[in-house]
Amino acid sequence: MWTWLIAFLIAFFVSGAATAQQEADTVAPEAGSDAAAAFAGLSADARAAMMAKQAGRPTEAGEWMVAAANPLAVEAGARVLRAGGSAADAMVAVQAVLGLVEPQSSGLGGGAFLVWYDAESSAITTLDGRETAPLAATPRLFQTAQGEPLKFFDAVVGGRSVGTPGTPMLMEEAHRRWGRANWAGLFDDAIALAEDGFTVSPRLADLVAGDAKRLRRFPATEAYFFPDGGPIAAGDRLTNRPYAATLRQIAGDGARAFYAGAVAEEIVAKVRGAGGNPGVLSTVDLALYRVKERPPVCVAYRGHDVCGMGPPSSGALTVGQILGMLAHYDLAGLGPQSAESWRLIGDASRLAFADRGRYMADADFVPVPAEGLVDPAYLAERAELLSGDDALPQVSPGAPQWDHAFLWADDMSIELPSTSHISIVDAQGNALSMTTTIENAFGSRLFVRGFLLNNELTDFSFRTHADGVPIANRVEPGKRPRSSMSPTIVLKDGQPVLVIGSPGGSRIIGYVAQAIIAHLDWGMDVQQAVAMPHLVNRFGSYDLEEGTRATELSQALAAYGYEVGARDLNSGLHAIAVGQTLQGGADPRREGIALGQ
Repeated sequence: MWTWLIAFLIAFFVSGAATAQQEADTVAPEAGSDAAAAFAGLSADARAAMMAKQAGRPTEAGEWMVAAANPLAVEAGARVLRAGGSAADAMVAVQAVLGLVEPQSSGLGGGAFLVWYDAESSAITTLDGRETAPLAATPRLFQTAQGEPLKFFDAVVGGRSVGTPGTPMLMEEAHRRWGRANWAGLFDDAIALAEDGFTVSPRLADLVAGDAKRLRRFPATEAYFFPDGGPIAAGDRLTNRPYAATLRQIAGDGARAFYAGAVAEEIVAKVRGAGGNPGVLSTVDLALYRVKERPPVCVAYRGHDVCGMGPPSSGALTVGQILGMLAHYDLAGLGPQSAESWRLIGDASRLAFADRGRYMADADFVPVPAEGLVDPAYLAERAELLSGDDALPQVSPGAPQWDHAFLWADDMSIELPSTSHISIVDAQGNALSMTTTIENAFGSRLFVRGFLLNNELTDFSFRTHADGVPIANRVEPGKRPRSSMSPTIVLKDGQPVLVIGSPGGSRIIGYVAQAIIAHLDWGMDVQQAVAMPHLVNRFGSYDLEEGTRATELSQALAAYGYEVGARDLNSGLHAIAVGQTLQGGADPRREGIALGQ
């Protein structure tokens, strides 16, 4: 491009790719004294895993591995795997503990998407545990009396935003299909921690303090997170006996204990009785809820198949589109320090997000041209748009092949970062990738039976039409809101080589695509790939992770024509590379670890 730009890049990046240690240092890993105190009771293996993450090294194992966002949850999963349980068994144990120790991100009151690789059949199966809109929901659920969209947090906080939870039934369905261990025993660790108490981590304490005004709005929520009038603090011992009681019911009676009877009735009462912002969830909605098996979406990239969750998730389609366009360019030759690499990645993402905004929603309610969106010929056509030497001045949705014609308007639904991700490989060779959420941090802020309820319905478009044309992701009764969650399993010759996913709102797509590129194109190990600084472009502005080396590309990217800004980009990538050994990576921006044997 410009000679001064080339000189700048050569001068700055002459030392070559950053080492894993350098990358870990740039993102301020949460392994300081407060975190060490919070997890002081961990096993020697778990402490070693924390040290490996802090040093920027992947964890290695030969038989099985689990990576998730909190060491206590990871240890629960490890105990199941060590005893011969499957990846599905371990997921149940991990999720049950996450709902206790990381309640702001996921739990019984939320939903999840699961991607499963079966070692015996070599098949990929995807399960949709996404929340559903209540049957009483109307297209104007998130509009004022004048028909204008509500402000985001006016819609979020309270009962209006609560969809029918899917996580408990997804846990049960995965265990029914692929479990080996006794169901009831999978909740033992979570029940013990809830009854005996766990140490509040720095991350949970900071998030509670930062959201105090909204959390204090509802008495039960305030009582739990502000037990003595002030917010819980890092190092505090916190018990949650109502959560233990709820888990005992599910352990004894299965998911039906959640979807019918006293638990369901209390959930509905909490939603409909939320002062100032009641919702319309009913016991009928809970009784009718079902997990759905969906066709996986797989896209070829560099001799691999990148497989994930189809609609109502936009994750696999959008990640697949980004990679499918970039497959026509030599990212390996350009390298991770090249501004040209990031021009290509940024504009591929923009093009994919344009298609996402127009075409992607719950395919049970609207036609989605899923096959056309990832058709190689269509992606090759879109890739030609990247062949210039500047940022695209504007992007617009493409015209993928449809099996029938339809017209949608563009959607710009808000998705704020929260959520959690679990990656597991068991000793039988099965692999599980599950992204799990209650949507915004602390969800609706409604606390019932020891867990928080989601605000998932605010992932719908608040508008129903634009210029008289319907929006695909509009609210409809029974519909599942579009998601960006991108649980992914990458295959080589039909065998898994990478299990990965992340939280992060709509930036999840960029985080996951970047990590896959880092691993497959740039040769980074999984810890390097999840720790490298983020650069994300969805809608034209380039977000660079503040406090990292990414910001030193600001001038170069601005010269291409991008609006550039530094900001916190708090992913939570958890990945397992499968090869001669298992290598696990845990995002240093969060408290999790990868642990194996």
